[in-house]
Amino acid sequence: MPPPTRSTASADRAVAPTARPRWRVAALSALVVLFAGCGRDTVRPEPVAAPAPATVAPTPTPRPPPVRIGLALGGGAAKGFAHIGVIKMLEANGIKADVVAGTSAGSVVGALYASGMDPFRMQERAVALDESSIRDVRLFSGGLVQGVALQNYVNQEVGNRTIDRMPIPFAAVATRLDTGDRTVFVRGNTGQAVRASSSVPGVFEPVRIGERSYVDGGVVSPVPVDAARQLGADLVIAVDISSKASGATPGSMLGIVNQSIAIMGQTLGRQELARADVVIRPQVNDIGPASFEQRNAAILQGERAALAALPQIRAKLAEIERARSAARVPARPATPVEPAPVDIDCGDSWVRRLNPFAKDRAC
Repeated sequence: MPPPTRSTASADRAVAPTARPRWRVAALSALVVLFAGCGRDTVRPEPVAAPAPATVAPTPTPRPPPVRIGLALGGGAAKGFAHIGVIKMLEANGIKADVVAGTSAGSVVGALYASGMDPFRMQERAVALDESSIRDVRLFSGGLVQGVALQNYVNQEVGNRTIDRMPIPFAAVATRLDTGDRTVFVRGNTGQAVRASSSVPGVFEPVRIGERSYVDGGVVSPVPVDAARQLGADLVIAVDISSKASGATPGSMLGIVNQSIAIMGQTLGRQELARADVVIRPQVNDIGPASFEQRNAAILQGERAALAALPQIRAKLAEIERARSAARVPARPATPVEPAPVDIDCGDSWVRRLNPFAKDRAC
């Protein structure tokens, strides 16, 4: 065989370096597959947990509205200073009225309180009150008190606010002279309404408002419990300072008139007081209707009576709140009663008659 040429030998040398043994190629392929698998494992995403199912939050039970407390302040001339002591003790124990209704002397104190005056300020004004400043006697009217001075005094003390602009809803109760009907003033001139409510027949001149005349509200409503209810009170605290017939004849004209009105209003007063939740009765029967010098004693008796009534007031408040809470709790739905299973293969049924195996089987 002839020797290879130079060109052929050069070609063999150029191809030789690219040749690889078969075992080396197989090893490289295995490494490629191995590293490819590892790469896929490293980038594989972690399993994501399924989101929790949505839940509906339970609807909270609405809280019942606060109990509206009403004060019904009765009439009693100078005994009305006891109302200041009652209000003073109630507020000192965290019981504040939301509405106020007053008759006669109660309308005077009620108007001052409804205007935002605190009971300590009321006591200061009561102690400094000069009786002559609210008594304007007119000789040509038979010696009766006109009442304009009382009207001006009240308007000055309440800052000339009308009844409907009071911080606390207020009502003054009077009596229509022509029909004897009860009238509840809830708007207009505060002093004029109080004057009408305080116009004791035979002592004060009747008050002319519009086309009608009015006299003391104690004739038809000695303690205005119903008026306090009309103002929206849920719990009514009545303060009764009316005179009771004690078997003794009063010695003054004012005492005779005052006791006569008390006797006339006793039946109506008992019926209306029965509709109050709590009745406070300060011991002021020994104080005369014109005994302004005993105002401090009347205030003290009001404090004592209110203090004694605090447990009853708190019990009534708790009772109303429990009743409201029970009324707002939704009743649980009744559990449906599953009907008892009925075996259609019992009795004289067509299934039993056609089933030869059921003739002797007990149901």
